Amino acid sequence: MKLLATGGSGFIGSNFVRYILKKYPDYKVVNLDLLTYAGNLENLKDVEKNPNYKFVKGDIADKELAEKLVKDADIVVNFAAESHVDRSILDSAAFIHTNIIGTHTLLEAAKASGGKRFHHVSTDEAFGHLGPNDPPFNEKTPYAPRSPYSASKAAADHLVMAYYHTYNLPITISNCSNNYGPYQFPEKLHGLFITNLLEDKKVPVYGDGMQVRDWLFVEDHCEAIDKIIHEGKIGGTYCVGGNCEKPNIEITKKILELLGASEEMIEYVKDRPGHDRRYAIDFSKIKSELGWEPRTSFDEGMKKTVEWYKNNGDWWKKIKSGEYLEYYEKQYKPLRIRE
Repeated sequence: MKLLATGGSGFIGSNFVRYILKKYPDYKVVNLDLLTYAGNLENLKDVEKNPNYKFVKGDIADKELAEKLVKDADIVVNFAAESHVDRSILDSAAFIHTNIIGTHTLLEAAKASGGKRFHHVSTDEAFGHLGPNDPPFNEKTPYAPRSPYSASKAAADHLVMAYYHTYNLPITISNCSNNYGPYQFPEKLHGLFITNLLEDKKVPVYGDGMQVRDWLFVEDHCEAIDKIIHEGKIGGTYCVGGNCEKPNIEITKKILELLGASEEMIEYVKDRPGHDRRYAIDFSKIKSELGWEPRTSFDEGMKKTVEWYKNNGDWWKKIKSGEYLEYYEKQYKPLRIRE
C-alpha cells in the first residue's frame, strides 16, 4: 500500500504516520506538508530515516504537485487543515485556502487519477454545538458550523461527499471529537496548560471554564482511521468520539493535580466570541460496523500526555520560542508553491 498523508507533520497526522509505519511495515508513506506554524518535522524525527517514509514540503492547493503525488498513491488520507478556532476568528483566509481550496485540489487530483481512494479527516465542530441535555452528534446530525474554522471544514466535507455522489470517487469521512496527546501544538488546551505550568506560568481559562468537550486520546483516533480506510463503507461517514465529556475546568484541574500545582495558577480570561458550549459524539456506528471504540481511559491518557511533555522539553521549547520555524525555513524549500 502506498499511502499519501497530507498534513502528516501536524499533531494527528504525525501520530498517524508513526502508527501506520509501525503496524504495517510493508506500507510506503509519503507525507505532504507545507510546514506552516503547526507543522513540525520534529514530530516525525524518529521515522525520518525509515526507507518506507518520505517527506515532501508543499501546498495541498498546488495543483501540479497534488496531481503528481496522488497519482503515485493508492490512498489519500487528508489531515491537512488549519484548525485553531481563535486563529480563524482573527484571520480566516488561510482556513479557506487550505481547508476548502486545498481539499478541492486533492479531490480533483484523485478524480483525475482514475478515482483514488480518499479519506477525509474532519471535526465534530461542523455540527455546531449542543445544549446541556441535547443528545450527542451522530452521522445524521445536520451541519451547523459557528466559526470560520468549522465552516471551512463543513464546506470541505460537503465537497468530499459531492465527489462521491457526482463522480463515484471512493471516499470516506470521519468527524472526530477533540484530540489530546503527544506532539500536540502548545496553543491547544493540553499542550498550552502543561507547558505553561512547567514554565511556572499561569493557565488562561476562557470564561467560567464550563465549556464541555468529548476528549479522545490521539492514538485511539489513529486506530479509528485505520479501521475506516481498510474496512469502512465507501461513501460513508463515521463519527469518532472518546466517550469522555469533560468541562475545560475539569481538564485544567486534572493537569494541575498531575503537575502538583495549586488552583492559584488558574487565570480566568474573557471568553472568545461565539464560543461553543458543548460537543459530544455518538460513536455507535463505527463501533457496530467496524468494531472500534476508544481504549484509553481519561486518567491513563492524561498521565501519558503530561509525562510526554515533561520528558520532551526540547520539543515544545523550540516551538514556543519559534526556533523550529526558523530552522525548517532554511532547510526545506517547497517543491512548488502556488502563486
